[in-house]
Parts: sequence; C-alpha cells; structure tokens
Amino acid sequence: MDTKYNIYVVSYMTDNNALLETAVIAAIKAGRAIMEVYRTDFDVEIKSDDSPLTLADRRSHQIIVESLTPFDIPVLSEEGKHAAFTTRSKWDRLWVIDPLDGTKEFVKKNDEFTVNIALVEHRQPVIGVVYLPVKDILYFAAVNHGSYKLVSAMTTIQQHSSTTSAPVYPLEKLIVVSSKLPLANKTKGAYTIVGSRSHATPELHQFIEDKKEKYENVEFISAGSSLKICLVAEGAAHVYPRLGPTMEWDTAAGDAVARFSGAKVLAYNTSRPLQYNKADLLNPWFIVRNKLSGHTR
Repeated sequence: MDTKYNIYVVSYMTDNNALLETAVIAAIKAGRAIMEVYRTDFDVEIKSDDSPLTLADRRSHQIIVESLTPFDIPVLSEEGKHAAFTTRSKWDRLWVIDPLDGTKEFVKKNDEFTVNIALVEHRQPVIGVVYLPVKDILYFAAVNHGSYKLVSAMTTIQQHSSTTSAPVYPLEKLIVVSSKLPLANKTKGAYTIVGSRSHATPELHQFIEDKKEKYENVEFISAGSSLKICLVAEGAAHVYPRLGPTMEWDTAAGDAVARFSGAKVLAYNTSRPLQYNKADLLNPWFIVRNKLSGHTR
C-alpha cells in the first residue's frame, strides 16, 4: 500500500479545507498514474465526438473518483457517465473534473496537459485544483483563501506529508510553501495574449490582429489545456480569449484559480461569469483577464 498518497477521510472532514486538501492529493496521485502511461507507447481510441481517449484518462478518472467518493458529493467527469439534467439540477454541490485535460497534447507528447478538479456550489466554482504532471506544478484555489502556485508539488508534499495515519497535506502548510497569485507582472510591457495550441480559430486570429492595432507591442503565447487560464491568473499573460467550444470540465478548476486570484472569467458576449452544472454542459465563448491588466477590454 502506498501510505504516502492513500487518503483516509473520516466523517467530520466536511469543510472546504478538507475538500481542497483531498483534491490536491487526488490530482497528484492521478498525475503520477498519467505519467506512467505517458512514458510508454500507449494506444489511442477515438470517442464519438472525435476526441482522443487513452488509458491515462481512464486511470486518472478512477483515482480521482475513488479519492472523492468518501465525501458523498456527486461527480461530473468528462470520462464518467453524465446524469440527466433532471437529476443534476437537484445538485447544489458537485465535483466537476477533467481527469486529463489536453489529451491531444498528451498524445502529441508536448507536455502541456493537466489534471483538473473543481468543486462547484450553486453553479459557481468554490475550489479549483490544476496540476501539470510533467512539470510537477500545482495551482490551487478556494473561496476565502485565494489562489496559489506550487512548483515541485509532488516532491514538496512527499517530503512534508506524514507517513502515519493521516497523510492529507494540511492546507495551512500548503499555503506557506506556495506563492500567492497573481505573481509579479511577467509580461515585460507587451500586451500578452495566450491562446490554444490545438484549437486556434479565425476569431482568435482576428482578436490578435485587433489588439495589434490598439497596442504597440503585442505578444502571443500558445499553450495547451487549462494551463492557459492559469497563466493569466499568475500574471504571465494579460488575456486568454476562448473563441471556440469548451465543456464545463475544461474550465471549472481553472476558473476558480483565475477568479480567486482577482482575474475575471466572463462570457464573451454577455460579460457575465461562467455558470456550471447547466442543462447544456457546453460553455459559451469566454475571455479571461488578469488582475494586473485592470480587466480592460
């Protein structure tokens, strides 16, 4: 038994701190399982929506769901069976997870894929965990706590976690060893746009051209998965326009990281916050703007 990462949850652990601690460990466990597949010549299946599926997606899903099950909170996962909205509409609280966000990046082996775990209450994310397994970088956030980034996350937690009966990493300790977001503005004077590596659209290209007319110096960064949202949250980019389709599990965790860093995640045409656990799980187009940019359009 891997005592370092097995999570022992007791009935009184129902506050958001315990939920966040558990989600962090679950994401890291899932990330480790993903990396075991990543280093092999894995097979790729194509789902009905033409998106890829691998053994890593399945293993990550199983690990996360098993880790979260003791809390008795329903789970909405990209790789799970989706309850009908007549059932989901009664859920005031649910986990929204993407066990492997950026499977296309995973298949291409460009390292830009993440594990996403979010807790949604009343259609808004209140906890978010985004983990980049290859780089061992963890982003985590919660309402009333803010957003944080931890480099060498697995290594840090291995070194400091108890090996006795409760190896859940305490939130207070996690915050101490992490950096609060946003970090110092790292955009060096350029108006920096981050966009999709695998899903660029004509609308994105037009957005970039429009900004080049407005700003003297415009820089574009391409990235995969929910890393794009996190780059805006930490201050490495001013804006991330998503002018194409995404699903709720693609964004919920990153949305929490962004909004609790002071960034804005707004529907592109209405400028309203994204909502979750909708009848239609497809997100509208949206735009993410960081706190350091002043949220100007």
